[in-house]
Amino acid sequence: MPLPREQMDELRRTIHTRREALLAEIREDVARAREESFGTIAGPVTDSADEAVADLLSDVDNAEVSRDLREVRELEGAQARLEEGSFGRCADCGLEIGFARLRANPGATRCFDCQRVHEKTFAHAAAPKL
Repeated sequence: MPLPREQMDELRRTIHTRREALLAEIREDVARAREESFGTIAGPVTDSADEAVADLLSDVDNAEVSRDLREVRELEGAQARLEEGSFGRCADCGLEIGFARLRANPGATRCFDCQRVHEKTFAHAAAPKL
């Protein structure tokens, strides 16, 4: 049974609010990264440890932006599914995704059971499977 209108409206607002917050955070992170040069991060007199710390901080910043961009894409996918009427249906089994799961992760494309199977199947793609 599809989610009631009140729950769909709540999820729609949650998706919109989270997406806007992420975009603002990404803009701030990118602006800060442009303002901070390697010399600013590493300090005026650098040694290999300072360089390593500066590289680490840069990598962490890049990873955070990448994570936020991935979540924005998931939320945009959720918005598209809301518009087309397929939001809340599992991409694998076609059953309804529970409201509690959608509330926790509005970009979810799989029900709990299918997500668990997906994660077990693809958790270690390079490892041999029996």
